[in-house]
Parts: sequence; structure tokens; C-alpha cells
Amino acid sequence: MKKLLLIVLLLLTGHTAFSINTVDSLYKRLDKVMDNRQLYMANKEEKILAIKQLLNIGNLSPQQTYDINLKLCYEYKKYKSDSAVFYILKNVQIAKDLGSQYMRNKAEIELAWLYSTEGLYIESKSLLDNINRFTLDPKLLPDYYECYNEFCSHYGQSNNNNLYYTKSELYRDSLLMVLDPGSLKYQITHAENMFFKGKRRDAEVALLSLLDKTTDKNPERAVIAYLLGRMYMNDEKGDLQKKYFAISAITDVENSIKDNASLQSLALTFYKAGDIDQAFRFIEAAVSDALFCNVRYRTVEGSSFYPIINASFQEKESKQKMEFRLYLILISILSLFLIAGIIYTYKQMKRVSKIRGELFRTNEQLSELNSELQQANDNLSESNHIKEEYIAHFFDLCSTYIDKLENYRKSLHKKATNNQLDELFKTLKSTGIVETELEELYKNFDTIFLNLYPTFVRDFNVLLVPEERISPRHGELLNTELRIFALIRLGITDSVKIASFLRYSLRTVYNYRTKVRNKAVSRDSFEEMVKEIGTLKRD
Repeated sequence: MKKLLLIVLLLLTGHTAFSINTVDSLYKRLDKVMDNRQLYMANKEEKILAIKQLLNIGNLSPQQTYDINLKLCYEYKKYKSDSAVFYILKNVQIAKDLGSQYMRNKAEIELAWLYSTEGLYIESKSLLDNINRFTLDPKLLPDYYECYNEFCSHYGQSNNNNLYYTKSELYRDSLLMVLDPGSLKYQITHAENMFFKGKRRDAEVALLSLLDKTTDKNPERAVIAYLLGRMYMNDEKGDLQKKYFAISAITDVENSIKDNASLQSLALTFYKAGDIDQAFRFIEAAVSDALFCNVRYRTVEGSSFYPIINASFQEKESKQKMEFRLYLILISILSLFLIAGIIYTYKQMKRVSKIRGELFRTNEQLSELNSELQQANDNLSESNHIKEEYIAHFFDLCSTYIDKLENYRKSLHKKATNNQLDELFKTLKSTGIVETELEELYKNFDTIFLNLYPTFVRDFNVLLVPEERISPRHGELLNTELRIFALIRLGITDSVKIASFLRYSLRTVYNYRTKVRNKAVSRDSFEEMVKEIGTLKRD
């Protein structure tokens, strides 16, 4: 049981989806057909022109001309009624000339039908009244009853007279009695008769069957679909009403049937559904068709609906214009804010760019300052290292010289105590001790300095031209030239102090400095470069 219910549900769902897709496809086709109305009219005109050219054939008999005029009348009948009247009047005259009552009756029945559609009811009724129904050829009876049926319907509609509606139904019954039961006209008229007499279910079945048997190429399909639309409109089935009026409209437009009721009905259907745009589109097309065809009762019908739909359309247009103006104002305001925002953002970007440039320059300056600070730290670290080394050696030397002085004092005291005056004076006059101590001092200086700057001699010679480089003799750590620039490396740049330390004359120290500077690769910056020898970090 569950499986059966599931299958039924799936079938219903599939049918619903198929129906929705079919209806959507139908409305898309309707839009396409409406867009191509001029193309269908052009095809209609070509067909009419081809028939007209038959009239140019020479030696046509009156009967042949009559038949061609009748064909033109049929083509113009629901397309352009004035032109149809023009050709059928010619046939009336041909019939009179030939003295053919059959041809005259046929032409006057057609003319009465055309007069009825154009609102010339007196002329139409006069023509019909002058035709003797009892002597009328049986072949013309269907046309005669159909014309009377249409006349009564049109006249009753224009005067809102129920008497003529009743007469219209009587003539429809008469028409059914003379039509061929196997003909399509009979089946449509029979279904229509059942519909108006309240046999709704029988009429629906008959019309749906007829619709399946016809295509859009059959003009009768428009009538069948229209009757179905009217039926569902009475049942208040909006979707089905819209569907069948759309089918009817497609057939009318494709066949260039200007005398149509489908577009008006479709306009009202869309209007009630709230689709004002489509309603206005269809009612405008309906009124245009009625005026083009000169069908008075259609024009009256359309004119009664047009002001209502047009007013709603204009109201909607006005509302949309107001909304558009409001949106335009809002967009303009937003555009101004946007422009102001862009200008502000641009200025901020320029400002940020400027700040970035300043930050970049500041970072570069900070980087330079960091480098200088690092250099200063390195120099300070080196200076501290030198100070530590020199303090240690200073205390060591001081201690050594104190011991030597103490021993020298004891030696002199001993000689003085022993009354060895000659030895005492000899010792005091001797310079050997001073020379020995100076030699010891220079040796200690060289040792300490090279301990601090072990690559000094090599780095110093790099600053000199290759052929003038200085090397200490065997057994020496530093010679006089190297010792002078070693003192300069330690920060003692005053020649007077250098001369005092090395026990040289100021002139000698100056000559040494000048001589060595002349050997340098770069004389101007030589001594400054000497001061950089052995630094912990060099540029």
C-alpha cells in the first residue's frame, strides 16, 4: 500500500512539474509571437498580393473574377474588413450583371456579415431581410444562418438587448440543422451551443478533443481555445483561463486575425492577476487590431477596457517614475558621498604615502644611527678592552719599577754605609741603568701593543705602497717608525708627547711621520686609516 501511494505521489509530482514547464513554454512562445506580429502581417500581405495578381491575368471570365474577389474577401474578412467590403461589392455587381441569384445571395450574405462587424446594423439587416430564406439555395443556408447568428450577437451586444441574444441562439440551432455533422464547423458550433445552454462538462470534453485535433495553422483553433478560456473564466480557474486565452491569442496572431476576442480577454485576465504591464501590452494590441480591421463591436469592447487598464498602467508608470526619481536622487546623493569619500581616501592615501616616506627616511636615519651606535659600542668595547689590558700591565710595571727602585736604593745605601764613595759616584754618573730600563720599557710596550693588535704590522703595511713596506729587524717586535704609528693608533697624535715618550727630538718625530706618510697609498687619509687598524668592526 505504501509503495502504491509513493508511486501515485511521484506521478502527480512529475505531472505537476511537466505542466508548469509546459505553461512556462507557452507564455514564452506567446511573447515571441507578439514580438513577431509585423512579420505575420507581412506574410499575410504577401499572400493577398499573390491573389490580387491573378486579377491581372487577361481574358478572365466574370465567374473567374468573382471567384478571385471571393478569395480576397475571405483573406480580408477578419484582417481588414473595408478591403473585404470593396471586393465583395464588386461581386454583387458581377452577380447583378450576370443575373445569377445564387452568386448575388452569396455575395450579399458575406456583405451583411461584414456590415454587421463594422457596426452598420441597418444595412446588414436590410440585406438579410431581402433574402428569401425559403427560396435560398440549400448550399447557402449555413452561411445565411451563421450570418444572422453573428448579426444578432453583435447587435445585442451593442444595445445590450437580451432579445437579440435569444434570437442568436435560435439561429445557432438552425445552423446546426443545416451543417454537415462531420464538419469542423458543426463540431465547434455544437460545443459552443452546449456551453451556452449550461452543458459545461459535455462542452469541455468536446472542445478539448477538438483542440487536440487542430494546430496553430487552423484559424478555428483560436475559437476553440477561446471558448475553453471563457468556460474556465466562468469557473474562476485563473490559470486555465490564462492558458487557453494564450493559445487562442497565439493562433490569432500567427494567422493575422485582427477580428479577435483573445487579446482583449487575455488583457483582462492579466489585469485581474495584477500583471499590469502584460495587460496593457495585450489591450493595446487588441485595440490596435480592432481599429486596423475596422471591427466596431471589438473597438467598443476594447475601448471599455482600455481606459481602466491604461489608467492602472499610467499609475504604475507614474509610480515607477517617482521611484526612479527617488532612486536617482538617492544615487546622486550616494555618488556625492562616494566622490567625497574617494577624495578623502585619496588625500589620506597621499598623507599615508607622505608618512611612509618620512618613516622610511626616519628608518634610514635610525639605521644609520644604529650603525653609528654599534660602531661607538664597538669602539667603547675596544677602548674598555685596551684600558683593562693597560691597567693590568700598568700595575705590573709599577710593581716591577718599585721593586727595582727599592733594590737600587738598597745598593746605594749599602755603598754609602760602607763608605764606598767612589763606587757610589760612579754608579750615579752611569747612564747604563736608564738605557737598560728604556729598552725594557720599549720591549714591554711593543709586547703589550702587539698583544692588543696582533695584526698591526700587516695591516699597517697594507696602507703603504708595496715597495715601501716596513718590516722590523730580526729580534725586534716594532721599529721606530712602527712604534710612532702604534702610539698614534692608541690616540697619542701630539708629536711632542710622542717625542717625550720615545726620547726623540720633535724634529725627528716629525720627519718620521712625514717620511712614512709619503709611502702611503692614500696620503691624506693615511693617519686616520691607521687609527682604524684592529677595530672590532670596520666599515
